[in-house]
This record gives sequence, C-alpha cells and structure tokens, in this order.
Amino acid sequence: MATTNSANRNSGKSARSSAPGIAAKAQEHIGALTAKDIEGVTSVEPIETGWLVEVEVVEDRRVPSASDILAVYEAELDENGDLQAYRRTKRYSRGRGQLGTD
Repeated sequence: MATTNSANRNSGKSARSSAPGIAAKAQEHIGALTAKDIEGVTSVEPIETGWLVEVEVVEDRRVPSASDILAVYEAELDENGDLQAYRRTKRYSRGRGQLGTD
C-alpha cells in the first residue's frame, strides 16, 4: 500500500513565495542595480509568471528634501524571487507626487 503525503504531492513544484518576502527581494535587486536609496515598495502583484513589484527610490537628493527627485521602478520576479526584468516607469519631485512618466 503506497502512502502519499504533502511533500510527495508537491515535489517538483516550487512553492509561491509570500508578498512581503518578494517585496524585500525586489528592493534588494533594484538597490543593487541602481545604487540608489530605496524609499519603499508601492505595490506587489502576483502575475502568471511570478510577481510584479513597484519600488520607489531616491534618484537625486536635494536640499530641502521636499525637492528630492524620486522614481518608481517596476521589477518582474519569478516565483523564487529571482529578477527577470526591471525598468523605470516614473520620475517626479517628492513635493509634486507621481505626475507622469519619464
């Protein structure tokens, strides 16, 4: 008589990572690629091939800080948190909010 347990049923399949874990990995990837300070994650969304994460970064620090230039980068990660693609989608002054794209 063969027994089946959850480990056997799930063998060969990668478990989908949690949104907080994926967000942290996206911040690490974007920080390493851009060498910019990370402000935070603005969205995390599961997609068919993994995750789509938006990360806000400080592009240019200014005085006063209300005039810093910020940007949002979109990162596509697979289910394991490995970066597949990224791009900058928005750039704006901190005091003006997200008004447009590049």
